[in-house]
Amino acid sequence: MTKRFLTGALLLIFAAICSAAQQGGGQASSGSEYVGTWSGSWEMAPNASGGFELILEKGKDGALAGRVSVTGEPTYKATLKTIAFDGKKMTAAYDFPPDERLEIALATTFDGSTAKGTWAARAKDGSGEVASGSWTVTRK
Repeated sequence: MTKRFLTGALLLIFAAICSAAQQGGGQASSGSEYVGTWSGSWEMAPNASGGFELILEKGKDGALAGRVSVTGEPTYKATLKTIAFDGKKMTAAYDFPPDERLEIALATTFDGSTAKGTWAARAKDGSGEVASGSWTVTRK
């Protein structure tokens, strides 16, 4: 009886540990829960702003892909070169179409049907950041 009880208790403890590992383990996310169209605005101090749309979708290979549509000055569309998720946090980058010597780096945190983040225009030659600001979107 004691051996049987001990075996049952050990199995119960093992099951609890496995369950906790699955729920709280890696916070990595594929980002698939954020697939869709997100629309909002971007800002840059002191007085520049415009519209910002982020489209996240599954690519042909099943990997997450995306693109942006920006209005204001300048207005352009671009495809994300990189995209990565860590839980609710996303980082992404794309080439700046008006000046291919620049790359735009995005960082955001998703919270339900909204997301808020920052952007930075960086020189590809490594000479540094030339502009930065914020952006916010809601799921359409």
